[in-house]
Amino acid sequence: MAPAVPPPAPARSIPLGYRGYNARMNSPSSPSVRRFIQSDICIVGNGAIAKTAALGFAQAGQSVTLLCPPAPPASASAGADPGWDVRVFALNHTAFHLLSALKVWGALDAARVAPVDAMLVNGDGAQAGALGFDAYGAHTGTLAWIVEDRNLNQALDAALRFAQNVSMVQGRATGLLRGAEHATVHLDDGSSIQAALVVGADGAQSWVRGQCDIGMDYRSYGQCAVVSNFHCERPHHGAAQQWFTGAEGIVALLPLPGDMVSLVWSAPEALAATLRAESAEQLAARLAPFADAKLGKLTPLRPELVRDFPLRLMRPHSMVSGRVALVGDAAHVVHPLAGHGMNLGFADVEQLVRCVAEREAQRGIGDERVLARYARARKEDVLLMQLATDGLARLFGADLEPLRVVRNFGLNLLDKLPGLKRRLISHALGKQG
Repeated sequence: MAPAVPPPAPARSIPLGYRGYNARMNSPSSPSVRRFIQSDICIVGNGAIAKTAALGFAQAGQSVTLLCPPAPPASASAGADPGWDVRVFALNHTAFHLLSALKVWGALDAARVAPVDAMLVNGDGAQAGALGFDAYGAHTGTLAWIVEDRNLNQALDAALRFAQNVSMVQGRATGLLRGAEHATVHLDDGSSIQAALVVGADGAQSWVRGQCDIGMDYRSYGQCAVVSNFHCERPHHGAAQQWFTGAEGIVALLPLPGDMVSLVWSAPEALAATLRAESAEQLAARLAPFADAKLGKLTPLRPELVRDFPLRLMRPHSMVSGRVALVGDAAHVVHPLAGHGMNLGFADVEQLVRCVAEREAQRGIGDERVLARYARARKEDVLLMQLATDGLARLFGADLEPLRVVRNFGLNLLDKLPGLKRRLISHALGKQG
């Protein structure tokens, strides 16, 4: 991260006809109050990448407005123990260093974070190949960390409550106007946010990207990621395991703290619908051929909680447009088999903050050359991950015997080439790794 510079004046929030407005949390008592908000950067989104971007820019000295959708009504069971989140991320060293610099990593509930010390990739068929990685061979303390979505967002929310120069606004964006000096985001209540740069961190169905008419290549994988959590009979020893099964997709069991694992099963849509309709106990029985040898019997942590998410490849033709930069899923969506979709987003944020902080004195925050540098800096990393995940998904998704022989041979061969393995794992760890 670029060193922080002295912060400018905080974001200006000027309510029209309402003098008692609080600029720290822009939620006026009456929805009819129109606001005019000015800041260096407007970030649209409410996920972990959007919040990280807000903290990163604020630490680098920019004033930030974070535009989030209206909060949903509080659930009646909000005070109950939510259990373990079925949505988890394998965060690499790039994410670790960024979140540490933003004082977010230390705010995570450490008891709910599981280090990944080893990973075993298994082929399919009678002559199944295998490829193993471990932290010792990679010359690092750990390969990655498994973090729940809820744990990560709670830590980010806590950091945002104490962040300087961050103004949070709840509302729905209805229009984006871009000019020579600034961009303006209009809201459905008549309010507007003016900023030198708008950052689209609003996910795969990005509204910001749509407003910029950025073309996109899209392809469905015909798969859904089925997720759930289980207790395992035997300790997992911090090892993540993945099985390429051909016709049934890709099964991954990721370590959680204690003797627990998180399932991510990238299954064909028809199978995914069946898995989703079955009970978690039936799902555990389906996993027995994979898990029994090393993990023993799997027992659902929350029998009622099995979810699925559609899988697709999305490649926008550009990560930038006039006074707009895209980050995270708004900029790229990849197959989850490598577990690096979220890590790509953190790397986007790190690079965008750096490009803005290191711009020449005569260039503004949203200068087209500054944004072009960001796009160039991210192009290779994003393209490599897209090609790798898409290629592996195609190769291991084909249920043809000749391809099965080739891919199993390839796994075994790669496992015997330590130099190439080190290059692969170094890339997976992140640049700081």
